[in-house]
Amino acid sequence: MKILCGTDIIEISRIKESIERSGSTFLNLVFTPNEIKYCESRRNAKYNHYAGRFAAKEAIFKAISSLLKNKFDISWHNAEVINDENGNPKIKFLNVEFNNIKNIDISISHCKEYAVATVVLMVED
Repeated sequence: MKILCGTDIIEISRIKESIERSGSTFLNLVFTPNEIKYCESRRNAKYNHYAGRFAAKEAIFKAISSLLKNKFDISWHNAEVINDENGNPKIKFLNVEFNNIKNIDISISHCKEYAVATVVLMVED
């Protein structure tokens, strides 16, 4: 077994500006319908949650990068950040399989200006 990790941090204002400038074009490029529905439900904190999920996807890509033959083998919509029954974030891979990933953990946090996410994978050699 080996452990892989990825971390990302993003300014919430950058995500807010991208959404306000490009609207649904940006949202539909980066986020799945489930992610958009969740973030929009957060009303006043929706940009924090969009930024958190953006950072999470970047952290996922960094963590799995050594498992890919080509960095273009995965897109924004292949990794979906969902919440479990307790509200904890989880990663769901869509239309892509990683059979050697045995465990995956994610942490997302945000404050007034930044969102950060860390992903840790346990991978079978």
